[in-house]
Amino acid sequence: MAIKIEMPKLSDTMEEGVIAKWNISEGDKVEAGDVIAEVETDKATMEVEAFDPGTVLKILVDEGDAVPLGGIMAIVGEEGEDISDLLKEADSANGESSSEDKSEKKSSDKEKKKEPSDKKEFDPILEGVDSGNGKEEKEEVDEETDQTDDDGRIKASPLARKMAEDKGIKLSAVDGSGPEGRIIKRDIENYKPSDAKKEGAVQAPSFASEEDEEIKISQMRKAIARRLSESKFNNPHFYETIDIDMERAIDARVALNEFSEVKISFNDIVVKASAMALRKHPEVNSSWLGDTIRKHGDVNVAVAVAIDEGLMTPVLNHTDKKTLQQISTETRELAGLARDRKLQPEQMEGSTFTISNLGMFGIEEFTAIINPPNACILAVGAIRDVPVVKDGEVVPGKRMKVTLSSDHRIVDGAKAAQFLNTLRTMIENPLAMML
Repeated sequence: MAIKIEMPKLSDTMEEGVIAKWNISEGDKVEAGDVIAEVETDKATMEVEAFDPGTVLKILVDEGDAVPLGGIMAIVGEEGEDISDLLKEADSANGESSSEDKSEKKSSDKEKKKEPSDKKEFDPILEGVDSGNGKEEKEEVDEETDQTDDDGRIKASPLARKMAEDKGIKLSAVDGSGPEGRIIKRDIENYKPSDAKKEGAVQAPSFASEEDEEIKISQMRKAIARRLSESKFNNPHFYETIDIDMERAIDARVALNEFSEVKISFNDIVVKASAMALRKHPEVNSSWLGDTIRKHGDVNVAVAVAIDEGLMTPVLNHTDKKTLQQISTETRELAGLARDRKLQPEQMEGSTFTISNLGMFGIEEFTAIINPPNACILAVGAIRDVPVVKDGEVVPGKRMKVTLSSDHRIVDGAKAAQFLNTLRTMIENPLAMML
């Protein structure tokens, strides 16, 4: 009996999946547990396995096509089995015509385009031309109206172009008298070198138009657009920025890396300091649930990782209880999985706070959109060399700006400021994080 292979739900927020790659072809034999396809969801690229053995009788969608949840992707059964009923069901479930129908439709469309139209269109150049005029004059008019250049080139009729080429005349030196300044036959016949534009006159350069490119939106980009639009317009954001003295953090990092088996980054220090500050300020470590506010018992910090398709936010669970070495090791491992699109959904769920760091790109200060259902997100800028005043003298200093975006339904301005001051204390006094 033939069996449908349907699009499974591979993440909690998934609404449809895109076939990234088929690992099978029609006629192949599959066993239960074989990985038959890779499907791109809104969070990651996941493998889809066959649950039943059989022969692949039909693949109903191409690579790159989106399939709704429950949509039929392929049919497996016994070789030679009649699957016509399942094909009709697949057309209905997927909401589109079968591949054969689509092929026929394309052929039909092409034929329609080739069919000449009997309808005569109004031609402003031919308007008023007497049908009794000489044949030569009408042929000239037809020739001159034969072509219009819309690609940025000089507009000229084919006959005028040929005449100019034969006479060695540059079209750029000829003023056109035809419609929209088009150069026609009489312009070439009447052209005199003295009519050319004066030598040394500045002419506006002519550029050919570049082709636009349309990029198909990935499932991840769709999810990012939907979630962040909802966050920005539904959550009342406000922003607070502080400037942090990084001199002690720089010295502490150098000392730590002399003994640490893994390299400690400034981002690791910010993550650890934020986690400890969240423990002291549970209002910031909260979520809005409509009728209630949930103050999370665990501190789970998500770290934004940039990939080609957008951003992924792997989560460090129990961040406040981990050492800097553990944070560094886990962050690098999760970031690598994110860039390879191998993060599992459970590795991106359960965050209570998010950190986005653009300091490595030289960005000094920015604001970030809250990652729901978090109450806040911290935007971290670059460490800057700036003049500062110490003991009444201007001396070189190291500063880093961080901006906290907060959901005003959960966090008030004073609470956000208290959190930022605790964070600054932690970073400016790294030994406090060791207690």
